Amino acid sequence: MCGIAGVFYVNPNNMSDSQQQVSQTLVNMAAIMQHRGPDGFGYQVMPEAGVGFGHARLSTIDLNETRGRQPFVSADNNLMLAHNGEFYDFNRIRADLTAQGARFATKTDSELVLALYPHLGLMNMLPELRGEFACSIYDKTADTLHLVRDRFGVKPLYYTETDKGVVFGSELKVLFAHPEVKREFSSAGIYHQLIQVMVPGTTAFVGIKQVPPGHVVSVSRINGKLEVSQTKYWDVNFPLAHEHDQNPNEETYIREVRAQLLEAVQLRLNADVPVGCYLSGGIDSCSILGLAAAISQQPIKAFTIGFDSTDYDETPIAEEMAAATNADHHIMTLNGDDLYDHFEQTLWHTERTFYNTLGVAKYLMSKQVNAAGYKIVLTGEGSDELYGGYPAFRKDMFLHGLDHLPPEERADWQALLEQSNKLVKGAMLAREEFVSDAFVEKMGFTPSCVQPWLSCATYADKLLAAPHREALGQYDAGAAIAATLDQTMLTDRHPLDKAQYVWIKTMLEGQILTWGGDRVDMAHSMEARPAFLDHHLAEHAFTIPPHLRIKGNKEKWVLREAMKGLLPETLYKREKFAFMAPPAHTDTKKWQAMMVLAERHLSKEAVERAGLLDYYEVEKLFAMHDDPAITAEVQVQLDAVVNHMLGVQILHQFFVQTDVPADAAKRAATLGWVA
Repeated sequence: MCGIAGVFYVNPNNMSDSQQQVSQTLVNMAAIMQHRGPDGFGYQVMPEAGVGFGHARLSTIDLNETRGRQPFVSADNNLMLAHNGEFYDFNRIRADLTAQGARFATKTDSELVLALYPHLGLMNMLPELRGEFACSIYDKTADTLHLVRDRFGVKPLYYTETDKGVVFGSELKVLFAHPEVKREFSSAGIYHQLIQVMVPGTTAFVGIKQVPPGHVVSVSRINGKLEVSQTKYWDVNFPLAHEHDQNPNEETYIREVRAQLLEAVQLRLNADVPVGCYLSGGIDSCSILGLAAAISQQPIKAFTIGFDSTDYDETPIAEEMAAATNADHHIMTLNGDDLYDHFEQTLWHTERTFYNTLGVAKYLMSKQVNAAGYKIVLTGEGSDELYGGYPAFRKDMFLHGLDHLPPEERADWQALLEQSNKLVKGAMLAREEFVSDAFVEKMGFTPSCVQPWLSCATYADKLLAAPHREALGQYDAGAAIAATLDQTMLTDRHPLDKAQYVWIKTMLEGQILTWGGDRVDMAHSMEARPAFLDHHLAEHAFTIPPHLRIKGNKEKWVLREAMKGLLPETLYKREKFAFMAPPAHTDTKKWQAMMVLAERHLSKEAVERAGLLDYYEVEKLFAMHDDPAITAEVQVQLDAVVNHMLGVQILHQFFVQTDVPADAAKRAATLGWVA
């Protein structure tokens, strides 16, 4: 796991004339993400082609510092590669290629690309790559730069166009470390930060895009110009509704889920450093730990986040699972004010706002994982997305996917769902139904997963500073998001499949895998490996009939049955509870810690200096929050909006007001990283 950076200039003379300066810029870009790769750095330039790559390395496979240093250049000098992430099952592929005459200079998984690309070509190579990755490949013969991102977007990859060419990197701050990259919020970007859910492929900043999951962005130099194109190589492809198995053999599906997950876990235990597990009180992480312990046949180090609120703490179940597997269990219990005390540092890494301080908790946990001497943990992300675990999925199933049931029975199930998830209403579940005409037109209904965030428009519409409100005009956030979704992946699908598709394309990639995943994990040089997001496992999960994913009132039924022998009985029978940190209003100390930040970043002076928000409306929102007449679910939603307001102000301070290129150069000098 690492960080990558690079440039591709339209005119190679721009690099040839200032090669030393370009090289040092690449080093600076690597230095500002040193947290992603503290074990060394490298850079390569092809001045005659106007191309340069930088790399910060976290060594997990082939620990030899010299041999594993990237970027890699092929023996014929035609290909250059910088890779972030892991390719699994690479030993088998290497052995096959070696038998065909290929030769490898390292023992790393990354070098696989240099052998596969000329052998198969880009689009035929990608199906062979199994894992979580983002990589840049320059093909000199085609004079083309390819930016490739894994199927679910576990690994981040950003790019932008400047007057001279294309700049890319693993994090926004990497791009900002390049002096030619503009650092400016877009009006739509601020708006989406305030409502939590983002438009897929976008960022909060003008001109900066993400490579979408399962896509390649190719930049070709043609007739003295750079032409950018985008190609999809994989998607979340559920069967048509009528193609689902209508009379399934339940035991077959249970057995297949178990086999698929076992293989995914086994592959992710492969490393030249110790591998631990994250452990909450949910089925997902408990299943991962149980299988990992069975495979390794020795105690696994397990890391658990605990809260000092019994309503949100899952430590007791985690302790039961750790004891059952004889795990070496590390518990980090956080107090009410711990999370806001580290809110700013977390935002520097997430580079986007977050509605709940779970992101801060994950940031603090990755620090403890690092301190314990671990670079890798297996995690449970992706299970809810594949097997229908979130309350929003059950709600959509009850409302749109169970037409054969009497309305009163569906109503009873929904009432039970609302009652058991009352703590997250206003966040994971909407306070009241929100209808987006664009979503209804696209897929027949507004998925419950986006309703709580789209409903925040009533606040965001007012909170934006006047110039940004005017720039947006009659902007429709729901329409902007819906427009990015592939209609062919939604047409004639079962309602549950549609709901899961939307979540995977929005909340999974834009939230769970960013501020809840890679960005806070890699903040302390720790690689998370989400076994459930193995694409072989996922493609099997897509074929599971919806009524086996959510059976009756039981979510993730087929996974629950597949893992029944591993799970404590209390967990096997327990309903899904969304893992989140206690909102600010639930704890006096936490609210006070939040207010310290508000006094610093949401004061009249700070708000007017940034020019992003309307101070009068900020004051009104706090007054609304303090109104004793409002309900708890309104407070949950307002807590999220307060976090977003703080977030945009802090992000502006970090990345717009601050001279990021100068900071990057200073960091490179401090590290002794020089061109």
